[in-house]
Amino acid sequence: MSRADDVERIAEALSAAGEALERFTPGEITSELKDGGDPLTAADTAVNEVLAAALRGDDEGWLSEESTDDDSRLDRRRVWVVDPIDGTREFIDGIPEWCVSVGLVEDGVPVAGGVLSPPNRCLIIGSDETGVVHNGRPAGTTGTTDLRGALVLASRSEMKRGEWERFFSTPIAVRNMGSVAYKLSLVGAGLADATWTLVPKNEWDVAGGAALVRAGGGRVFGTGGANVAFNRADPLMDGFIAVAPGLCGPVMELLGIGANR
Repeated sequence: MSRADDVERIAEALSAAGEALERFTPGEITSELKDGGDPLTAADTAVNEVLAAALRGDDEGWLSEESTDDDSRLDRRRVWVVDPIDGTREFIDGIPEWCVSVGLVEDGVPVAGGVLSPPNRCLIIGSDETGVVHNGRPAGTTGTTDLRGALVLASRSEMKRGEWERFFSTPIAVRNMGSVAYKLSLVGAGLADATWTLVPKNEWDVAGGAALVRAGGGRVFGTGGANVAFNRADPLMDGFIAVAPGLCGPVMELLGIGANR
């Protein structure tokens, strides 16, 4: 199977997910709390079923926020890492900062991905071999090399907790936004210059968007500066930094960590 075939599968899966979401109205949907305290809606479950049916192959692993984890994925070379609705809280509140996120990981590396944000009519899809396409047009990370005025997307919840205050006196421009995957996809498509989260996130939050950043020519690191790895036994990551290529050094210096290129 070629990488173009992988991208086509992702596109078809996201199209089916979009159709499944049409019967739900953001801001007018009930939810319940999962064991960890995160919200769950019928839309999350419905989209998870659609993605699994469209994507899972016999020799491929599966990791989803809304599926019971199966350790057999650790023995698979190719693994789908998905979040049926990334930004469920925003979805419940009717805030248009949520998306469906799909990532394909090979040997721990995010090689293809897609993010669909229905409220923004935004589809960003791509791979390490085919590049990035935004709503049918070729895209890629920005050519920014200067931190002055660089647009960095921040977590709304992290902003509320005061975790971004130390960056307000730096030259970057900060915009808060929900959905980790959506923020990453905007960096991959050149609609923002960087995004990072220095607190733990799960692989399903990050994999699809990380694939798009890489496909667009950008870099994605862990909080220690090493390249991010996926399909680990524990899917909880320490955090990540995603940047346009020209900002790798400046951002690492700003954050006070070393980059492993």
